[in-house]
Amino acid sequence: MESEQNKPTLHFIQAIVEEDLRRSKNEKRIHTRFPPEPNGYLHIGHAKSICLNFGLAQQYNGMCNLRFDDTNPAKEDVEYVDSIKQDVRWLDFDWEGREYYASDYFEQLYGFAIEIIKQGKAYVCDLSAEQISTDRGTPTRPGNLSPYRERNVEENLDLFKRMRDGEFTEGARVLRAKIDMASPNMHMRDPIMYRILYAHHHRTGDKWCIYPTYDFAHGQSDFIEGITHSICTLEFEVHRPLYDWFLDQIIEPESYRPQQIEFARLNLSYTIMSKRKLLELVKNSHVAGWDDPRMPTISGLRRRGYTPESIRYFAEKIGVAKRDNMIDVALLEHSIREDLNKHSLRRMAVINPVKLVIDNYPEGQVEMLEAVNNPENIGAGTRKIPFSKELYIEREDFIENPPSKFFRLSPGNEVRLKYAYIIRCESIMKNPETGEITEIHCTYDPETRSGLPNSNRKVKGTIHWLSVAHALPVEVRLFDRLFNVENPDSQEEGQDYKTHLSPDSLKVVMGFTENSVIGAKAFDKFQFERLGYFCVDPESCNKKLIFNRTVTLKDAWAKIEKRQ
Repeated sequence: MESEQNKPTLHFIQAIVEEDLRRSKNEKRIHTRFPPEPNGYLHIGHAKSICLNFGLAQQYNGMCNLRFDDTNPAKEDVEYVDSIKQDVRWLDFDWEGREYYASDYFEQLYGFAIEIIKQGKAYVCDLSAEQISTDRGTPTRPGNLSPYRERNVEENLDLFKRMRDGEFTEGARVLRAKIDMASPNMHMRDPIMYRILYAHHHRTGDKWCIYPTYDFAHGQSDFIEGITHSICTLEFEVHRPLYDWFLDQIIEPESYRPQQIEFARLNLSYTIMSKRKLLELVKNSHVAGWDDPRMPTISGLRRRGYTPESIRYFAEKIGVAKRDNMIDVALLEHSIREDLNKHSLRRMAVINPVKLVIDNYPEGQVEMLEAVNNPENIGAGTRKIPFSKELYIEREDFIENPPSKFFRLSPGNEVRLKYAYIIRCESIMKNPETGEITEIHCTYDPETRSGLPNSNRKVKGTIHWLSVAHALPVEVRLFDRLFNVENPDSQEEGQDYKTHLSPDSLKVVMGFTENSVIGAKAFDKFQFERLGYFCVDPESCNKKLIFNRTVTLKDAWAKIEKRQ
């Protein structure tokens, strides 16, 4: 039996669930839901919520529904519904056929509204949206009562039915709850339950012209589905009294009822999380689409080369908190490095090439040298790579006049070519007009090939390379952070978040890789040795492979953890 000392620490929502189970609340049922609005693509913050809701259901042998909050047809689309389902499946969670929509309940929600009107607790209001907003008052000043607040039940029932029948223009009337215009909680000041909206709905078509608000639909949908723990982000904490008030009107005090619990949303450095702002980036072509690898969307992260395992690990690592805080994006980058380091195949690539000629290497000779596929996984085996007289190396691996502690190639200096020989730089050739180095001429020591007795001769530097005759041309997209400040959403100095877009978030270069990557499929992942982790972009075709840089090898988070 696990000792109390070794028992894993519970986060506060797990503690609530375990206490509910101990008390046999809701007959010991655990039923959660993930309720996205189909008005955009999911992002890494939603991934945290997905992992939490589905994870709790798995941990406590419960169920988790996928429910689309499709109460605003003006902003919703089937494209978003399909993308959301794809993302949840990709994260390896299964709603087991429990796919629901708030629109499934429109008739029931309408019936609930009728009952609340009959109780004298809702009324049809003719004020404009602007007037309703103005009359709500301020947190320190009570709101003004609507002149339509005391309409009798019969008139309200008649007007509400006529709203549904389409007799009034859009915005002419709303249905409001009759609560308390002096409440210190602004959400309790006669909130809107229904509004008139003439928009085609992606599921119900033109059947409805009145639509429930999120606040009215959410709790009632939870109740209809039998949800026990309605887990929301922290901004909905002030909505909880309204959530409970609506439930009070439709269910008996002692019967089953869902409980809303709030947790801190994910705030990630160098990242925008607002779906409205992400949509703006897409519409204004600041990025190439919702799945642009610079976007924090799940589809963007997937295209960049992130794995479901890395995102689930990240969600577990950051935990579940009650207070908002900023998570360093370096932790997300560390999560994918940890996963790819274990599983990705190693290959050599050169993305800023300069030719290196080994003058004393036999003309026309090609050797097949053995290279390790993944030193972290012996089972990945080895591969053969061709070695010849003319090679490509990275231009930055050579400096004509090197600073101190530069251990790569320079005139008169020796380095090891990985898996191959020790070479010495003898001379260089330059473009006479630009002064750019065009060729580096070296000699090699044939006794130092990896695997030979003298291969253990030590030199301070090792660089990677490719045989010119065998190198495969590829397009390489060097993605970096989309924003160049830690908090691009900060309103300091009145700057718009778009002013912080980084001009260096994408660089496209033509490089070379080993020809062993021929046949690689979309989303296949590799570590290009000494360069970083890369993923095959789905735009690749037989004639041209495109690689997206997922992340560099430098791990800032690992260094932070080591210091701590």
